[in-house]
Amino acid sequence: MDHHRRRLKQMLIGSTLMVALFTTVTVPAPPGETTPSTDEITPATTVAVQRGLAWLAIQQKEDGSFGSLSHYGRHVGITGLAGLAFMADGSMPGRGRYANAVHNCVDFILSHTSESGLLAAETSHGPMYGHGFATLFLAEIYGMTSDDKLRETLRKAVRLIVSTQNEEGGWRYQPVRNDADLSVTVCQVMALRAARNAGIYVEKSTIDRAIEYVKKSQNPDGGFRYMLNSGGSAFARSSAGVATLQYAGIYRADEIVKGLEYIGRFKPPTDQSVGHMFYGHYYAAQAMYQAGNDYWHDWWPAIRTELLSKQTEEGYWRGQAGTEYGTAMALIILQMPNRLLPIFQK
Repeated sequence: MDHHRRRLKQMLIGSTLMVALFTTVTVPAPPGETTPSTDEITPATTVAVQRGLAWLAIQQKEDGSFGSLSHYGRHVGITGLAGLAFMADGSMPGRGRYANAVHNCVDFILSHTSESGLLAAETSHGPMYGHGFATLFLAEIYGMTSDDKLRETLRKAVRLIVSTQNEEGGWRYQPVRNDADLSVTVCQVMALRAARNAGIYVEKSTIDRAIEYVKKSQNPDGGFRYMLNSGGSAFARSSAGVATLQYAGIYRADEIVKGLEYIGRFKPPTDQSVGHMFYGHYYAAQAMYQAGNDYWHDWWPAIRTELLSKQTEEGYWRGQAGTEYGTAMALIILQMPNRLLPIFQK
């Protein structure tokens, strides 16, 4: 336990120091810590989370994978998200109620890495989404444990991301440099940030180019388009765009103010169309948390109520990419007040 606490303290200090390396421009300090409120975690939330975690753990296959309840099949990205959901409860390999589940998630992903560094199971389609989430998960594990068996796999996964960045500064579904879209780009940037925080070297120029791509994706209404040459604004990708800029150290720029205003139009409950709900709210919750107390304390009760209302009697959530995906995403959001995942730290 003492070792874990020391390591967590080192990670938090490292995260602060990494802001200087990850930031693309000189900006003011963050708008203040998002301090916990006394009612952030309600009894109903605790019950819902525990039911969800128990349901999710039962779905894990013998090889450690998740995703069999979706049309994707066994999937490194869904497995990584499930692992993050267990980590948000305080579990790690060798520690916590879901220690074995987290350990098995790691083993599955490690067993599905190629010589190129690509993390993908044989059923993956458009593997860069899954690669990004799986790399993020491995980086969080490595940063908290310093497990040497992860380092080379993580380093190769990062190298693949860096080598497939296209001329615009972004990424697309396949690990090639042909074109880019915002949603896949955000997944890669988050993975790179987590890896850098964990001590894996990434050229600053790679991050700078990616952040410029994200900035160019913003529309005049504050939302973000799918690709640079097409697409109007939409909630999910706009949430992802704002969160990515914040994680790059940009907190008070016009892009953030306009982006948060756009996201705020979709605060639950809403009659507006919200495509890719779990993906969108995964990033929206992070964006509001990073924005500070007023944003977070207004947004959090709304999304908490929305998610609790959508949980099934069995304990899961139905997501666009399957029930394991939806459940993992909902659990990560609902456990943000635990403040345990390093990637969410300011």
